[in-house]
Amino acid sequence: MEDFYIIFVYLSLSLQVKKYLKPFLLSQEKLQEISARLKKNMIQGLGKHTHHKAPVKMLPTFVRATPDGTEKGDFLALDLGGTNFRVLYVRVMEEEQKVLKMDSQICAIPQDIMRGTGEQLFDHIAACLADFLDSQNLKGQTLPLGFTFSFPCEQIEIDKSILIHWTKGFSCSEVEGKDVVKLLRDAIHRRADYDIGSVAMVNDTVGTMMSCGYKDQSCEIGMIIGTGTNACYMEEMKNVKRVEGEDGRMCINTEWGGFGDDGSLEDIQTQFDVVVDKTSINPGIHIFEKMISGMYLGEIVRLLLVKLTEDKLLFKGKTSEALLTPGRFETRFISEIEEQDRGLKNCQNILTELGLKWDSVDVRLVRLVCDTVSIRSAHLCAAALATIVNRIRENRGLDYLKTTVGVDGTVYRKHPNFSDKLQAMVHRLAPNCSITFLVSEDGSGKGAAMVTAVAHLVLLTLNCKLTQDQSM
Repeated sequence: MEDFYIIFVYLSLSLQVKKYLKPFLLSQEKLQEISARLKKNMIQGLGKHTHHKAPVKMLPTFVRATPDGTEKGDFLALDLGGTNFRVLYVRVMEEEQKVLKMDSQICAIPQDIMRGTGEQLFDHIAACLADFLDSQNLKGQTLPLGFTFSFPCEQIEIDKSILIHWTKGFSCSEVEGKDVVKLLRDAIHRRADYDIGSVAMVNDTVGTMMSCGYKDQSCEIGMIIGTGTNACYMEEMKNVKRVEGEDGRMCINTEWGGFGDDGSLEDIQTQFDVVVDKTSINPGIHIFEKMISGMYLGEIVRLLLVKLTEDKLLFKGKTSEALLTPGRFETRFISEIEEQDRGLKNCQNILTELGLKWDSVDVRLVRLVCDTVSIRSAHLCAAALATIVNRIRENRGLDYLKTTVGVDGTVYRKHPNFSDKLQAMVHRLAPNCSITFLVSEDGSGKGAAMVTAVAHLVLLTLNCKLTQDQSM
């Protein structure tokens, strides 16, 4: 009898709660419309005279090929994207088709260096790289290096990248507007105790595609759904109007997180999305990312729970200090609450931790809220990915496309249902495409090495051809 009463109360309240959740429910037709808008933005971003105003930046990466399985050799990788950076020694083995991380080292970047001069920063990086090479007995070798530099840059060539502006708490002087590869090389030359070979600048999304591409040569899309979100893909050179040349393909870093920065997603932004954007450190920027990525999903849920509580649909109308604190409802809570076997128990523990007095109906309603927000995220990602695979198919004049997407990011990896929801919807939105999803292993480390390996192989091939031409 008690169970029947709980079900009755849940069904009654859920009908009211669903009115608040209705704006998060996007039909397949609406998702197709969103995909069409993104396609327009992508074309704008590729244009020679239109890219400056494009919300989706479509940045050329100068990566002209994906792995073909013949790459081999030893490489270094640097991964700088926060208060720590990594140095890796990677071996690419052609026979076993493996990318092995031989060893790695994490180095801290002190606050005074993060806010000091550019010379201090790159001297610190060069010193840490020297220590690592010493520990590996590699100082006598001149190895190619992949450099994952996760800050907004304009890439000019594979080995030349200009920092647009610092983010993530960095404010080093004399770096913005400068080529970060040159700054690294200058720091190494100041030491004069070791050298590096060719350098390839790598975006972490491109690294994800390339690390998967060595295992599966049909991988030509990279996608990250974690703290932030982004994607890259192989575009026909004839469509990349910002770069000279018509032949072949180039990997484009879409920066799709900026989709909607021109107001094109206002019709699907909820009141909760608007609050998340306005209270963020960059209002009006990366609207799409704020609707779907790990940095923001927990806050969207928190705002919904506060509203439902204030309207007396949850927790008998009584909030808690924790629930009223921005950022206190973490995105990982969503994953834990949606677990199939332990979800309800996890939800009880989380609500208790947040100082809320709950009953079994509250627990089920909170789970409904989490499920709705995460499904919208998965479906928006599916719409964006469908835009890319449909574009590749149309570019090549194919009736049917078979391709692989390399994926990384904590939301995709750790949420119990996200990947299934995304894959199911993208198949509906791109019915003429067969898509395999391959989870990346260390895209910013091993992937950076793979970009370097491919670029190094191309360079060797060109040098060989030049030598042959000169001898004729």
